[in-house]
Amino acid sequence: MSRPILIVDLEATCWRDKHTAPADKEVIEIGCALVASDGKVLDDFSTFVKPLLHTNLTSFCTELTTITQSDVDTAPGYPEACQLVDEWLGQRVRGLVWGSWGNYDRYQLLEEKSRHCAAPAFLGVPHINLKRLWARSQGIPPRGMTRALAYAGIQPEGTHHRGIDDVRNIAKLLPGISRQLINHAVASWAPYPEPGKRT
Repeated sequence: MSRPILIVDLEATCWRDKHTAPADKEVIEIGCALVASDGKVLDDFSTFVKPLLHTNLTSFCTELTTITQSDVDTAPGYPEACQLVDEWLGQRVRGLVWGSWGNYDRYQLLEEKSRHCAAPAFLGVPHINLKRLWARSQGIPPRGMTRALAYAGIQPEGTHHRGIDDVRNIAKLLPGISRQLINHAVASWAPYPEPGKRT
């Protein structure tokens, strides 16, 4: 049996008319799912995160994610949230591979590591870009998660832009990704450069 993949999806502070880089955003939810190669979710976990710089969520952010001000006001700070993820994952992080739909999530985690001097343990294991690998497996250009689900004839569940729901939906696309491409991506993985030093 193939090793499960940890799928991660972050939600972050956002503004309707403001294009922001990861350095300007703050994580407000970490969604995780351990997923078998057939797309079955073996275990999942989510935690809200209290932002440090922009403590008040915009109405646009709440409309987009359904995450409310009270959700983040009562949430742990980022370092504590990382500890919760680590406690949930435990020893399963050893030899693990984690993936996200695109590279935004890993860039955001690197920014948060720089800001808080904290990171979940899985940031130290190989990352794969599931969006790119799925597109290559299908022989089509990369596309967003909802369009990928529609292409695959899969009905999404839950609320889009909620981390825990997005990881469960991404899991449904995992069977459509070539295991050979996943193995090649893992073999070519290298430790991440620090923010501001990406090539």
